[in-house]
Amino acid sequence: MTYAIIEASGRQLWVEPGRFYDINKISGEPGDIVRLKRILMLNRDDKVQIGHPCLANIIVEAKILKHLRGRKVTVFKMKPKKNTKSKQGHRQDLTRLLIQRIS
Repeated sequence: MTYAIIEASGRQLWVEPGRFYDINKISGEPGDIVRLKRILMLNRDDKVQIGHPCLANIIVEAKILKHLRGRKVTVFKMKPKKNTKSKQGHRQDLTRLLIQRIS
């Protein structure tokens, strides 16, 4: 089982080839190939490599499947005894990546 722990768009993700993941929106069109270079850890055939902080010669190639929006989050603020309320919604722009290979 081959997997890697990468850092992408401010988060750390456990990725495996052949699976897709949603990260914060990155530039590119659907169908483009993206190379992720911040690899923190790699496990290939039970041989673990840990970067300090990143591995230098490992690259994860991913294909952009589509751009989408996350589910809606409601932000509600209220100050008691001041009669002030504010309600606001937010939907994050996301990019769905298909991990093709770890090399």
